[in-house]
Amino acid sequence: MSGLVITGLRAAHGRTEILSGVDMTVADGALACVLGPSGCGKSTLLRVMAGFHPAADGEVALGARLLDDGRRRLPAERRRIGYVPQDGALFPHLTVAGNIGFGLPRGRRREKVAELLALVGLDGLGKRHPHQLSGGQQQRVALARALATEPELLLLDEPFAALDAALRTELRAEVAATLRRAGATAVLVTHDQEEALSFADTIAVMRDGRIAQQATPRQLYQEPADTGIARFLGEANLVPAALTADMAVTAFGSLPLTATTAGGDRHGPVLLRPRQLRLSPEPRPGAIRARVETCRFRGHDHRIELRPTVPDGLPDVLIVYSDAPWDAAEAYVEAQGPAHAMDEPGSGDRDRSRDHGMATF
Repeated sequence: MSGLVITGLRAAHGRTEILSGVDMTVADGALACVLGPSGCGKSTLLRVMAGFHPAADGEVALGARLLDDGRRRLPAERRRIGYVPQDGALFPHLTVAGNIGFGLPRGRRREKVAELLALVGLDGLGKRHPHQLSGGQQQRVALARALATEPELLLLDEPFAALDAALRTELRAEVAATLRRAGATAVLVTHDQEEALSFADTIAVMRDGRIAQQATPRQLYQEPADTGIARFLGEANLVPAALTADMAVTAFGSLPLTATTAGGDRHGPVLLRPRQLRLSPEPRPGAIRARVETCRFRGHDHRIELRPTVPDGLPDVLIVYSDAPWDAAEAYVEAQGPAHAMDEPGSGDRDRSRDHGMATF
């Protein structure tokens, strides 16, 4: 099956266009994520998929079924789509089993509820009520309820946002494992980059009502389409470079590129993530002398900010992640390739964001 296919999707709130030509695909059985800042349109996109908001134009198809094209619209209750909201939205007067089995035929309810309780790791809790559960357990009940009707697509609207950091990390790993065991096709909406990178098989980065780039988590992080996506997905050192087909000539010297560039020699920024920079107390070939501004311990590593002594051809501040602290006032910074050549975000995106008051990155 082709899974979820969205083509040229447009949607509005009143006269304000929110989705401006969204193209997105999710393969059958894949876990996808729509990632973007507040106001970019990701919640509206999820609501159009679910059937809660109409499309103005374009197409939303699931398998061989057309869900919405701006003229024909399949009602939400006939779409075979499960939905997990941010707060779980459990029925407080029903038990866990009652919540999970709500809407199931009576004849298969007991067997299916037992199966789903085991799937989400809540064996033995079927007789409890939602107020007797932790926040993480409530979200697992909401997930089980959404899976109970065996939907073709499961939508998750920032379901971990209200949880504390440790529980959020644990629960999203459990939910991802549960969905993979169930063979579900799912779309998670979030503004949390770490959540998206650790959860999904494919990520669609949304900006100003469009998908700016869709790719695997590793490709998005290492090879973003432009500097805006590079910054949004994590801290980035954007270094000016003279670009040839397969090399970037920078202040750090010549670095191989992640992919060959077309169009002959040109100039543009290249991406070096903080882990691609290393510090040395002594000068080395290609190393840049820099003053250490800050060195902050973060538990798993140290984040070090440095200001190049001679800033020509370099950002004002370089960011390095190091396993060890750096106590000296100065350091020599060297770079390891490959570097990734990018474009700047299009001016059309920025102009449209001002018109609609949307966030940019």
